[in-house]
Amino acid sequence: MKRVEQQDPPTPTMSFRVVRNSKFRHVFGTPLKREQCYDNIRVSKSTWDATFCAVNPKFLAIITEQAGGGAFIVLPLHKVGRIERDFPLVAGHKGPVLDLAWCPFNDNVIASGSEDCIVKVWQIPNVGPTRTITEPVVDLVHHQRRIVQVLWHHTANNILLSSGGDNKVVVWNVGTGEALSEIDFPDVLYSCCFNLNGSKLITACKDKKLRVVNPRSGKLIKEAVGHEGSKPMKALYLKNGLIFTTGFSRMSERQYSLRDEEHLGEAIIVVELDTSNGVMFPLYDPDVNLLYLCGKGDSVIRYFEITDEPPFVHYISTFQSPEPQRGIGMMPKRGCDVNQCEIARFYRLHTKGYCEVITMTVPRKSELFQDDLYPDTMGDIPSLSAEEWFAGKDSDPIMVSLKGGYTQAKQADLKVQKKSNVLDKMPNKPPPAQSPAVAAN
Repeated sequence: MKRVEQQDPPTPTMSFRVVRNSKFRHVFGTPLKREQCYDNIRVSKSTWDATFCAVNPKFLAIITEQAGGGAFIVLPLHKVGRIERDFPLVAGHKGPVLDLAWCPFNDNVIASGSEDCIVKVWQIPNVGPTRTITEPVVDLVHHQRRIVQVLWHHTANNILLSSGGDNKVVVWNVGTGEALSEIDFPDVLYSCCFNLNGSKLITACKDKKLRVVNPRSGKLIKEAVGHEGSKPMKALYLKNGLIFTTGFSRMSERQYSLRDEEHLGEAIIVVELDTSNGVMFPLYDPDVNLLYLCGKGDSVIRYFEITDEPPFVHYISTFQSPEPQRGIGMMPKRGCDVNQCEIARFYRLHTKGYCEVITMTVPRKSELFQDDLYPDTMGDIPSLSAEEWFAGKDSDPIMVSLKGGYTQAKQADLKVQKKSNVLDKMPNKPPPAQSPAVAAN
């Protein structure tokens, strides 16, 4: 692909003429009524650039402000309205919680990372917490500094990634409590993302570099400078194997780019959006190749369609809200309402303790199932065991149909059989400067 110069997308005040045919050109966002949202939540005041929110078809989890430790609240989706101040929390960390991630194969299991340097994995009762939960299923202890991201593998069961302020990525087998691999980086990590089958990892670091690494061995595959600005950069894999990034220019203008892994340093497109200073979080729907840009402190959500035709990233429209967002969570597709042609649902955290629900809909006259809007999506059944994946086997996600509504697979409670740390059995490691992800610097 050749580099394509692209104009800025229209601002919300500009008219937008359709110049290409797309079934998503009329997608619109609708905020639910206040009584259908979540109110009176003590949202975390942390300055870390995180989403502070995670959602699945059963629960909504929000990081909360907690004196003397770290906690988050888990609400059944139907628990809308004003939340009682004494509602039970999940509170076991000794420092503020910085990130949350629901297990893709068990809607009752959630991982949390904290400033106390520990990753905790929790089992949530089917009805939600009835009392404050302080005992996790397992503590994953290896990092020497705060945990800034937790990320589940989306094809292998019990594989969890954590990145920390110690410039390390650790890959865990949650089922045994083992750290399977450790990857050193030369600077703080801003984001990590697996590709479709989880065989590669794209990372964005404070040193302005993007790196593609093997998550099992830590071997560096590709490395290149991303955005030239000094503010945080985010990167994710698209379904077609390309890499989408957000960041800042040298003049602090917000940008996004599209890149080919083989030519990581030569962006296919680079687009300047605006001069706001909030970090942009890209939220991606691989089923229909829609991508949403949500900036911290923004009052808008921009959305785009990704195709194989230049300029590849096509602006669709912008959802506007009167209130800026502090954090945001995106519902997995299996939690969307196919009867209403809902293709995405967002949970926007406001600064005043309010979580607003935004539903993105494609207008259709027919009440029949819309096959073109709902291709098969990732289900909640893993395609590999943790042992198979770590041994080198790769597999695409198991897909399920949403026709007739989604039926959840039977899910057992998470059980952990602790084993000694795999890394302790390895030969003495070389110093960090010689580790795979850093050696090329």
